[in-house]
Amino acid sequence: MTLFDQHRQHLIDTEAPLAARMRPRSLDEFIGQAAIMGQGRLLRRAIQADQLSSLIFYGPPGTGKTTLAQIIANSTQAHFISINAVLAGVKEIREAIATAQEKRGRQSQKTILFIDEVHRFNKSQQDALLPWVENGTVILIGATTENPYFEVNKALVSRSRLFQLKPLEAADLRQVIAQALQDPRGYGHKTVQIEPAAAEHLINVANGDARTLLNALELAVETTPENAEGTVEITLAVAEESIQHRAVLYDKEGDAHFDTISAFIKSIRGSDPDAALYWLARMVYAGEDPRFIFRRLLILASEDVGLADPNAVVIVNACVAAFDRVGMPEGRYPLSQATLYLATAPKSNSVMGFFDALTAVEQEREAEVPTHLRDSNRDKQGFGHGAGYLYPHSYREHWVAQQYLPSSLQGQVFYQPSSQGQERQVQQQVARQREAQLAAMLEGFGLAAPEMLTFSPADSATDRWLQRSLTQAGQRLAQLRDHLFELANLQRHHLVLDLNAGSGLLTWEALRQVPEGGVYAAVQTSADAEALREQIARLPELSRPLLLPAQAQDLPQQLAQRFPEMQFDCIMGRNALAAQPDQVALVNQWLNLLHPQGQILLAETIPQRTQRLYQLLNAETLGKQLYKRLVNAEEAIYADPTDAKVNWNLSDLEQALASHRIKLTSETIQTELTVTSAILERWFSPGQERPSYCDRLAAQLSAAELKTVREGFLRLKNQVVLWQSTVGYIQIWR
Repeated sequence: MTLFDQHRQHLIDTEAPLAARMRPRSLDEFIGQAAIMGQGRLLRRAIQADQLSSLIFYGPPGTGKTTLAQIIANSTQAHFISINAVLAGVKEIREAIATAQEKRGRQSQKTILFIDEVHRFNKSQQDALLPWVENGTVILIGATTENPYFEVNKALVSRSRLFQLKPLEAADLRQVIAQALQDPRGYGHKTVQIEPAAAEHLINVANGDARTLLNALELAVETTPENAEGTVEITLAVAEESIQHRAVLYDKEGDAHFDTISAFIKSIRGSDPDAALYWLARMVYAGEDPRFIFRRLLILASEDVGLADPNAVVIVNACVAAFDRVGMPEGRYPLSQATLYLATAPKSNSVMGFFDALTAVEQEREAEVPTHLRDSNRDKQGFGHGAGYLYPHSYREHWVAQQYLPSSLQGQVFYQPSSQGQERQVQQQVARQREAQLAAMLEGFGLAAPEMLTFSPADSATDRWLQRSLTQAGQRLAQLRDHLFELANLQRHHLVLDLNAGSGLLTWEALRQVPEGGVYAAVQTSADAEALREQIARLPELSRPLLLPAQAQDLPQQLAQRFPEMQFDCIMGRNALAAQPDQVALVNQWLNLLHPQGQILLAETIPQRTQRLYQLLNAETLGKQLYKRLVNAEEAIYADPTDAKVNWNLSDLEQALASHRIKLTSETIQTELTVTSAILERWFSPGQERPSYCDRLAAQLSAAELKTVREGFLRLKNQVVLWQSTVGYIQIWR
């Protein structure tokens, strides 16, 4: 670097805007995005291990996309090339590829190519990248504010891991302010005091955008003179002057446009006038074309109201004409009137019968038209957009108690129906629906499904290996595993702790479901640990679970020592509470390891509701008197107050954990059991660590009686019997 370069860099470091000077340089300085960058997540592990594959960062401005790329540049041993798609073209791509080939050939060094605003590349420019990404000449890192499923080459998307960055939370933005005021790169060399109300105003209006927040803070500090004590005081008035209007993320050709109009239409279809007014206000505030909104309302008047209220399309048409006469801002009155009329109108989609008839005609003419939905939203699989939406026409009276407002505004009332004229009936209808919505919200029904934040291309070799491991589970265990994961509802970026990995029953499925998260597997014996190590050695290093040799009760201490900031999204286990003397204390320890929205999910065999062995015998063959004594002796096993492994039931656990939010369900499983010599040997041989079945019976039966009972069971050797057990599924939230 020359003296001129050093001087230029010094000017950039000292005179650049605050947002540029405060850009984090390492993972420790990075703020927010815990869902994908938190302790133990795949992306963080990949950056730390310098084992990156092609990535695409997608999210609104000011959330850290470019910052993450620069952190990668500072921490990687690979050659790092950065270009901006707004300024670069095919020529710059070719130069970058040539440099990458030279580095690879002469120095065996990988090259990371970062492309900011990658969606700005046209199709030919993106196609020029594809072969070099595919053959590994470059590792692509793209950053985009546009939905990559719509704006980026499908082939590039399919070869990259996608990470969606969300607007920063208020707590994150407070940390950004504190960092800017303390760090020498910011205002650490000045004495700056900011009123709490001023800080909250900046945070609220910044709307999750760290860059907007820092720009406003910089304006406030630089335009406020020091007082007599040399302190810069940022009051609420100064903050309001520095940033007056909320930063609105609304691109009329992008996701915000389509997502907001979708929420608006679904709110009207769901007969929620409050949510409809909210989404209408969002669009008007952002400058959406009112004529576009009216066009959608006219469509909805026929599609979703139809013949249930034939006047709906007439009313909306009249509102359109009124709007054309008065314009804005008074045109907001007919716009609101049309919205409220449709939201409170009865619903019918009977006109959809035309499309059913049209589909039938097309099928008769061209058989290749399938009956299932061919063109689903392209990013449903990647980000889960639209998942969990309850279609009102599928429910009684064409309405369902579903939440349409954002979570922060659920329960908020915007529309107050009067008691005049026809609205008197609407008033009662809306009140009933609001009550049902509130009850459903408290029950957790109809809430928005969590959005998936990551996507990665399928690794066929790893998938085949995991599927082979999954299919080795027995029928009953596979049924238990599948139900447990159905309750877990894991997201791809989640962190999972398997409390007793053992054979890997839950571990392998967790690996398959959280490819961008992480799986931590606790093993309680050295034999289990060695067996799992041999199996996971076949997986790529970043895809392997991390083994934790520890008993369930020792896990919290070991994790605190090795990973002090680790927070799991899901802690799961099978029979993890069995034989634990203090189950409540253990659950409380596990709860401390959870993310605030995390859950503990356990599948526990319920001893009190498990089939008894005596039920396999015939009372007449054994003798009624002896059979009765056998029943009493076996039932006494499950009433032993000193044996925590068999003496508890779900109701006992529910009562002990009543202070927590807990949900208990049970499932009776019936499978076929072959009574083998090994099973009989286990039942009637002396126990090693625990008393065997025979040892337990000996407390109430004589040696001669035990011999008769054993002979009765020996008659079942090699026979297939039906065995019934009950599994309790325990969900506990922090």
